[in-house]
Amino acid sequence: MHIHDEKVLILDFGSQYTQLIARRVRELGVYCEIHRPDLPLAQVRTFAPRGIILSGGPMSVEEPGSPRCEPGIFDLGVPVLGICYGLQLMAKLLGGRVDAAAHREYGPAQVEVLAARGPLAAFRAGETIDVWMSHGDRVEALPRGFEPIARTANSPLAAVAH
Repeated sequence: MHIHDEKVLILDFGSQYTQLIARRVRELGVYCEIHRPDLPLAQVRTFAPRGIILSGGPMSVEEPGSPRCEPGIFDLGVPVLGICYGLQLMAKLLGGRVDAAAHREYGPAQVEVLAARGPLAAFRAGETIDVWMSHGDRVEALPRGFEPIARTANSPLAAVAH
């Protein structure tokens, strides 16, 4: 197998952690590239990713002019992992709702695993994970077909799966 046979596309929405995300993917032996979030769908198809990661970012998905990706990426038949802003954008583009949280989460937090699925498959339901949160918005209503798989005290939909 060639290194480019299984590759991940990372769309960067301005997160200060995008390079760290890429490094972790590469440490798993998977080739990845970081691109602008508005990469045209034709170029995404040409890249032929086995998965797509939507990074976090400093803006709110509700702000006028906030960065977007091509909604067609959700129809490519590959897994899409949204992190922070990426999760909120995915929820918004697919028919969910994102609102400003009553309390901003910034710093250490504990995520409670509700379902051991997807990126949380290595954990057990009920287990807590120490994480770092940095956001003022949260997903308030899920798009059709999504379910919560983790929550924090401030974000009942901290992690979701389809």
